[in-house]
Amino acid sequence: MAFPFSVDNVRLVSKAGDIKIHQAVLGSCTNARVEDLRIAAEVMAGRKIHPDVRMLVIPASWEVYRDAVREGIITRLSESGAIICNAGCGPCMGGHMGLLASGEACIATTNRNFKGRMGSPESELYLASPATVAASAITGRITDPRGL
Repeated sequence: MAFPFSVDNVRLVSKAGDIKIHQAVLGSCTNARVEDLRIAAEVMAGRKIHPDVRMLVIPASWEVYRDAVREGIITRLSESGAIICNAGCGPCMGGHMGLLASGEACIATTNRNFKGRMGSPESELYLASPATVAASAITGRITDPRGL
């Protein structure tokens, strides 16, 4: 996974330490294929998102959204407490929908994490796999999905 504030600041999720998150973002233009949503739904099956975490699911395209609906993936993610958004960029480019406030931390499957990318320059953005984002949404802390 990538730690703030560079995609090159890479560490193993198992070495992340105890990092609280406020938001989890699954999707945008990267890691938002139906396969990615399916992986997250499998990790979250029968579990609820931590009460202190907002989780946004942003399918990469209308076709991905449609296929995820047909497979029941969208229903499973929403039953876990995820907010299902329309296909698009979402908060990734810092424009709308889930922007981070000062002091907040987010784990996301998006493709960039430089300072201020997803809102406040005083927020932190960690990049990870769909499984890691889903596991972290459940626990409220950056979590290796293999430990659930």
